Amino acid sequence: MIFPESRDGMRRIFLSAWEKYRAEKPLEDMERRIVDVILLHPEYHQLLAHEDHALSRDYSPEQGISNPFLHMGLHIAVREQLATRRPSGIASHYQALLLKLRDAHEVEHRILECLGEMLWRAQRDTAAPDEAAYLECLRKISDSH
Repeated sequence: MIFPESRDGMRRIFLSAWEKYRAEKPLEDMERRIVDVILLHPEYHQLLAHEDHALSRDYSPEQGISNPFLHMGLHIAVREQLATRRPSGIASHYQALLLKLRDAHEVEHRILECLGEMLWRAQRDTAAPDEAAYLECLRKISDSH
């Protein structure tokens, strides 16, 4: 599956996967991954049921509302990192947090905080994402729990 570069195109992938799931149609592998994350977030189900609203809504930090598409996308990114064991060391951080928190969804939330921070800094600084800083963030989270 090739991902579109536009905001609406990316959102449509989530909306389409959710619509197919609700209609009990067969899902492709990536659609299944998307639906698995959506199912963990019932607070987004209503939004995903209304395509026009989902496509038109803007989310900015000033509003104090997190972007559900970004949030779910980060979950998927974390799962892909774990599946590919990239960056090196992420799986051990995940396992350490899982032993402490005993809740895979909460562990993903902790990891995606670090991932989001790394991506935000890279975008702000117009630089490549800093894997070392990302892993250090994960280490600090693991040590604090």
